[in-house]
Amino acid sequence: MGDSFPYRESFRAHLRLEKSLAGNSIDGYLADVSKLFQFLDMTYPTLQPASVTLNHLREFLSWLNEIGLGARSQARIISGIKSYFRFLVLENLLPESPASLIETPRLPRNLPEILSVEQIEKMIGAIDLSGKHGHRNKAMIEMMYGCGLRVSEIIGLKISHISFQEGYIRVLGKGSKERLIPLGHSAGLAMEQYINFERVHQNPAYKDADLVFINNRGNGLSRVMIFTIVKALAQKTGIRAPVSPHTFRHSFATHLIENGADLRAVQDMLGHESILTTEIYTHLNREFLKVTVNKYHPRAKNS
Repeated sequence: MGDSFPYRESFRAHLRLEKSLAGNSIDGYLADVSKLFQFLDMTYPTLQPASVTLNHLREFLSWLNEIGLGARSQARIISGIKSYFRFLVLENLLPESPASLIETPRLPRNLPEILSVEQIEKMIGAIDLSGKHGHRNKAMIEMMYGCGLRVSEIIGLKISHISFQEGYIRVLGKGSKERLIPLGHSAGLAMEQYINFERVHQNPAYKDADLVFINNRGNGLSRVMIFTIVKALAQKTGIRAPVSPHTFRHSFATHLIENGADLRAVQDMLGHESILTTEIYTHLNREFLKVTVNKYHPRAKNS
């Protein structure tokens, strides 16, 4: 079978049209399912999908362990395999999925890196507004922190999706799902200043005319450019902790929850499908509370 597998292109179309997955995600799913069929091709050359059993899949997972693949990679591959066999069942190519009883490895939930309010204010304050892209960079940081936007959402943000009067922005998130996010005072002010004083004098390319953030050539910003801007600001302000554009999204959620925001509201603003994804910020909040108690409570300190 090589790097292919039965019904590969039909599965690709299913992921694109019915699951609305992005190209990179689809490629990842196809690569992961290919690994299964590469293994089956080596061990059971004549086996067809209709004959794959739970025991075959368990042998495959044992093989992944033997070659040293980590729990996170295994969990991703299992997700792809489950999706593939569910697709075969939906298409009436299989009566039931042999992958339904596979257990996904438990993954450690690493708490995300966040910045303090003071660190974020320091970074924003370090931006030279008299520089060529000062207002743009400030507006970009304010939007990442003030609205919790992903890098892809910053790149794709459109002027026509901003309502300064209503105080909302419309964001196209993962899976092309739209959501409304309140535009806070600082973020809104920074955006108005950028659009009115800097963006208005730029000459955007025709295809990028509605994009908010553009570069010298009038094209939309790349992910690499945004990472570079953030890293340079962190270095300029002496912040040694790892800082990326996503750090501002984590900080947005954490600071909201620390100050009493409703978890469901934060979930909606972040665009999380599952509340479980958002709950990691409550764990982070508990760590914050524990540090606070240990630092300030007289009976919590070592004598």
